[in-house]
Amino acid sequence: MSWQGELLHIHIAPDASYEMEELSEAHLVEGKGIVGDRYYKGTGTYSPKPDVREVTLIEMEALTALAYDDPPMHGAPIQMSPSDHRRNLTVRGVPLNHLVGWRFRIGECILSGGRLNFPCKYIEELIGKPFFLPLYNRSGLNCRIEKGGIIRPGDVIEPLNEPTTFPHRQQPV
Repeated sequence: MSWQGELLHIHIAPDASYEMEELSEAHLVEGKGIVGDRYYKGTGTYSPKPDVREVTLIEMEALTALAYDDPPMHGAPIQMSPSDHRRNLTVRGVPLNHLVGWRFRIGECILSGGRLNFPCKYIEELIGKPFFLPLYNRSGLNCRIEKGGIIRPGDVIEPLNEPTTFPHRQQPV
């Protein structure tokens, strides 16, 4: 894998359903999440589910496609800001769907791609925009933090070309 992306926005919410707030930097903690975020504290809507959700990412390219009504499912563009989608990190130039099972670096931190994040009706109702179907299969990536540290918008994102170390994931033969 060869690519290089960029971190554009960092958002957290202190509890489930709270408005997302943008940060100029964030502290990521291995095995926990982003300090101050609902998943770090275990108070997110999906916290109780067995999932790798220490930090969530979404591609700016997916939001741009919605603004151009791509795919044309609702007959009109859907404007969605980086705080609307409720993912922690908005990135550009990062092929998130291809990072399931792989490690990558953001600034000084190392993340492991866990599973694709799918849109849910709960968020659609919360923000009042019909993005469920248009974001299906491009709604982001749930990750584990392997090496914590500070991240900031503008940080470079790059692949490490190493599979994750999740104990439950079989490595390719």
